[in-house]
Amino acid sequence: MKLRRGRFHDGAEDGFEPLVPLDVTSTTTFREMLEQMSRTAFGARRLGEAYEVLCAMVDDPDCQIIVTLSGAMTVAKMGLVLVEMIQRGMAHFIVSTGALMAHGLAESVGGTHYKYRGEMDDETLYRLGYDRVYDTLELEKNLYDSAEIIREAYRSLDPTRPFASFELHREIGRILVEKGLVPSILGAAYQKGVPVYVPAFTDSELGLEVAVAAIQSEYRPGKEADLDALFAPVPNFNPFLDLYDFAKRLVRAKRIGIFTIGGGVPRNWGQEMGPFVEILNDMLGADLPVPRIHYGVRICPEPVHWGGLSGCTYSEGVSWGKFVPPSEGGPLRRGLLGRHDRLAAVDPRRYRTSGGIVAAYGTFHRPVSRTL
Repeated sequence: MKLRRGRFHDGAEDGFEPLVPLDVTSTTTFREMLEQMSRTAFGARRLGEAYEVLCAMVDDPDCQIIVTLSGAMTVAKMGLVLVEMIQRGMAHFIVSTGALMAHGLAESVGGTHYKYRGEMDDETLYRLGYDRVYDTLELEKNLYDSAEIIREAYRSLDPTRPFASFELHREIGRILVEKGLVPSILGAAYQKGVPVYVPAFTDSELGLEVAVAAIQSEYRPGKEADLDALFAPVPNFNPFLDLYDFAKRLVRAKRIGIFTIGGGVPRNWGQEMGPFVEILNDMLGADLPVPRIHYGVRICPEPVHWGGLSGCTYSEGVSWGKFVPPSEGGPLRRGLLGRHDRLAAVDPRRYRTSGGIVAAYGTFHRPVSRTL
C-alpha cells in the first residue's frame, strides 16, 4: 500500500467546519441543545441545522412562511404547537389535509381524545362510537359537535358566489373566536389573518359536512328514493379560488420559506406555485415574479429510496423550478465555512433521525436567532 506523502492539510485551511462535542451539562434549554447539535454529526447535526434554517426564515422580515401539514397531528395533540406558530408569526399560510383541521376543530369545541391499548376490537369500537387513529380514539360525538360549527360557517357564506376552502376556514375561525373557543388553530388563524387552505377538500369531515348541509337544505321526506334528485344540490365550492388566492400572495412575497410535516397533497400543493406562474409567463408572454422557495425544513418518515413524492429531496424541487437554484444565488451555493464562519448552507440531502427524517434547505448565519 502506497502511503500518502507530503504535508497533510489540517481541515481548517480548506474551509472545513470543526465539530464540537455535545456538552449536555452546559445547556439549560432545548434551543441551546439544538444549537450544539448542529456542530455534531449525523441525525443530530441535521436536526440542529434544520433548527438554524427555521430560525433564519422566521427572522427574515421579507420571508413569507408556508406551513404544510399532513398526518394525524391534531389527534396526536400537536394543535397548540400550531397555534403558537401562528401567534408568533412563524406561519403566514397553512396548507393542510382536511382531516387534520377537522380533528383540530373537534378538540377546539371541547372534544377529548383517548389512549387506546387494544381494550376493544374495531367492530366494538364502531358500535360504541369510537373512531380509532392508530393508538388513539376520536369520539364520533366530537365530530358531531364540530359539524354544527362547520354547517353554521357554511350557511354564513354568501350563497350567490363561489367560495374557497380558506374562506370557509376563516368563517369557522370567526365563530370559534366569537364563542370563546380559543386557543384553537382556526381561531388563531382568523385572528392573525393567516389563510388555511385544504386542497383535497372533500377528503375530510369538513368537505363531507358541507355536502350534507347543501343536500339537507333542499331535502324533502322521500326524496332519497331518487338518488339523482337527492344528490342534485351541489355546494358552490371552487378549489381554483384557493389556487389563485395562494398564487397572488406568493407572487407578492419577496422571499418564501416552507416548513413541512410529512408529505402528501399539502406538501406538493404548497410548492407548486413556482411552476404554475412560470407556465403562465410562458403562455401569456407575461413577466410575473416566479415565486420560488428560499428556505425549507421538513420532517418526514418516508425515505427517499421508496420512490414516493413525499420522500423526494428539496434538491429535486430545484429541477421543477420550485426552489431557488444555485445559478440564481440559491441556498445550495455554499459560502465560506470553517474558520471563516460567515455563511453556511444546509445540504439538501435526507438523513435519518430517531424520529424519522429531517431535511433542510436554506442559508443561515451564526450565531443563530433567539426567536424560537
